[in-house]
Amino acid sequence: MRFDIVPKPPAVAARPRDERGYPVPAITPWEEGKPQFALTDHERSAACARERLCSVCNTRMPRGTVWRVVGGTEAAAIGEALAAGRPYRNMAPTLEGPGHRACMLYASMVCPYLARSNARRRVSAAPGEEPDGLTAHVLRGAARGELGAVVGFAEYEYAITPDRVLFRFLDPVEWLPHDNADQQLPNLEAELARIAE
Repeated sequence: MRFDIVPKPPAVAARPRDERGYPVPAITPWEEGKPQFALTDHERSAACARERLCSVCNTRMPRGTVWRVVGGTEAAAIGEALAAGRPYRNMAPTLEGPGHRACMLYASMVCPYLARSNARRRVSAAPGEEPDGLTAHVLRGAARGELGAVVGFAEYEYAITPDRVLFRFLDPVEWLPHDNADQQLPNLEAELARIAE
């Protein structure tokens, strides 16, 4: 599905856009007037963590469930744990912050890496950037994997270091899987109708 026909949450529709019309997420840095989609702005990400702001739309998230998009083995493991009634906790931190349900459903459909199983992360997001022990699981050039999911978590934790913001998500409470993110359209439409009430 083309990104420009995916229904936008109101706060996403108000975001600045790039020259193609893509809304620019809150944590995306700008360089010479252009958004750098493969990078994360440290200060913006830290503000989202501290102030409980959505990493997509930059508006406050209420207390309670937060969402993120996961892929591959993590998506499958969460689904299996929830189906079996078992707890699930991934202790590996991620650089990807939380967001509103509608914003993450939207992001799952319009971000090429999140939307398709064969999409790959850029091989190098920044000159000289190398994964370390905390972020080695986020491999540049790796495919998302067969399964993706928008997952609701009861809470998140974060740590702010001098050069990155790390998140951990606790206690999944909702699992909305997809092979191709176009399958999330009914969920997105229903969520937009709910928040419009």
